[in-house]
Amino acid sequence: MPAPSGTVAVVAISEEDIAAVRAATDIVALITEQVALRRSGQRWVGLCPFHTEKTPSFSVNAQEGRYYCFGCHAAGDQITWVRETLHVEFADAVRQLADRVGIELREDPAASRQRHERQRLLEAMERAVAWYQERLLADPAARPARDYLRSRGIDGHWAREFRLGWAPDDWDALARELDLDARILAGTGLGFLNQRGRRQDAMRGRIIFPIMDPSGRPIALGGRILPGQVGHDGHAPAKYKNSPETAIYSKRRTLYGLNWAKDEIIRSGEIVVCEGYTDVIAFFQAGVRRAVATCGTALGEEHFTAMRNFARRIVLAYDADQAGQSAAAAVYQWERRHEVDVAVARLPAGRDPADVVREDPAALVAAVADAVPFLQFRLDRATATSADATPEARARAGERAIEVLAEHPSDLVRDQYEMRVADRLGIDVAIVRERVRAQLSGAGRPVVASPSSNAPPPPAPARPSRGAPPRPGVAALRLCVLEPSTRAHFSAAYFVPVAQRRAFEALITTANVDAAIASLEHEGEAEAADLLASAVVSELPAPATSEMVTAVVAQLVRLAATAALRRLERRMRSGEISPEHAGTVIRDVKARLEMLDTEQATAAVSSLRVWLEEESAA
Repeated sequence: MPAPSGTVAVVAISEEDIAAVRAATDIVALITEQVALRRSGQRWVGLCPFHTEKTPSFSVNAQEGRYYCFGCHAAGDQITWVRETLHVEFADAVRQLADRVGIELREDPAASRQRHERQRLLEAMERAVAWYQERLLADPAARPARDYLRSRGIDGHWAREFRLGWAPDDWDALARELDLDARILAGTGLGFLNQRGRRQDAMRGRIIFPIMDPSGRPIALGGRILPGQVGHDGHAPAKYKNSPETAIYSKRRTLYGLNWAKDEIIRSGEIVVCEGYTDVIAFFQAGVRRAVATCGTALGEEHFTAMRNFARRIVLAYDADQAGQSAAAAVYQWERRHEVDVAVARLPAGRDPADVVREDPAALVAAVADAVPFLQFRLDRATATSADATPEARARAGERAIEVLAEHPSDLVRDQYEMRVADRLGIDVAIVRERVRAQLSGAGRPVVASPSSNAPPPPAPARPSRGAPPRPGVAALRLCVLEPSTRAHFSAAYFVPVAQRRAFEALITTANVDAAIASLEHEGEAEAADLLASAVVSELPAPATSEMVTAVVAQLVRLAATAALRRLERRMRSGEISPEHAGTVIRDVKARLEMLDTEQATAAVSSLRVWLEEESAA
């Protein structure tokens, strides 16, 4: 069970116990407590609990103990299921499953010192937060801090809910009163040893905003000076000061307020991302209790990874310039990779949420409710012109919009917005599309219109239907996962897409599929991990006969050889290899490719494998 509020529960569990818990937990029985599953062949299927759907895309492999959703790509094992559905940490999930199956967990002696040290740091942080809060609520010297918070609309109720505090403007008040040694001060970021070898507090003369982990344990601090405050050196100190990275705190993975907001985030499926601590409090005051903020860092990949576990819609509630700044390409990438929708709340210009909530809380609620997709927000800003704008002004707006459109990776999404931009600016949509294509091709300059330029662009290539047969690389990975004896027939050099190749390499260099997926996730190879996760819960259309394996290998080899020949031709054109050598190799490879459809296919595959592996290593 999760630790009660105010306590610290840190455990290190041996790998043997973790494996025993996984092996003893019937994943179908576990999941059917929350999801209705029905058997379909060798798998169990049902409606995915992680996203809304009407047609079942959620599949469970009882034998391997893994689940996967072909719709939202949620995947994992028994422990992941408990973590994702109950929103607890890894150790708590293992403990709950161990209690369920009657396994007594043992502590890992090798991790005892590290575990003990982490617990000491967490306990010190908890004591410090309580001490700072007591200073804010009761210390007469904190009256200016209380007055400032009230001027910002934060009264005692909100100060207690967010556990706000006050750090006295004293050298070592915290270290002295809590008797924190130098190791704890440094390990938590609460303080340090100064040049005289004396303990010194890190936060002095600041309002304290405790930063919690998702379970509510304090792990860091943010400190704000009072307006007009001057440091001991006569200069104005930094407005905000944040804890450094420590063993218990990672800025790039932490979201301020998530511990208070997660229940509402889960219920609504939406998370609001603000700029700072007081913005989060303002949204809570307005009734939008699903707001979080980054902790002194820009919004990044690991923040999106954390948020994706709780919600599929992310609303950016920054000021207008920040929301549309240069991270557009990264946001589009994160949208696709994490299967989330990013929107932007239109906040009143020049006013932060704390200002808005005091004057008109409903406006803050409406800004979130009316948030628009990220691309639309950027296009609206690019095409903001008056109704009587000159043709030249509309053309300039069109240039800005075309640059924005070209940044989006989806041709289907671009097509929809190209029509909107054309309608808004009174420009022929064919011209907009043509200019966007020029941007994408790198031309970056106007395309001369031809007599047929008003014709609609060619249709996008048809995407494979949901029931289409898998691509050769995907089919090969399914064979390798579901029929391990077939792996010897394949080589990493056969896989052209990088993600497929990395998935295969992980599969043949680790103990099992779980280890391969874990290794890929640890290395940030999300797409490759997803390929293996989906392969685990898939089914082969028929028993894995030698004919099936041969056919898949032949398809893979043909694709890999074709790609390798293109690389060879590029090397020849660049002068890296001579035309004579390249010509000899090309003729030989093409001859062997023709043999793939004959009785000599096995020999052709064997020789092509050697060549592909040499080319891959070159």
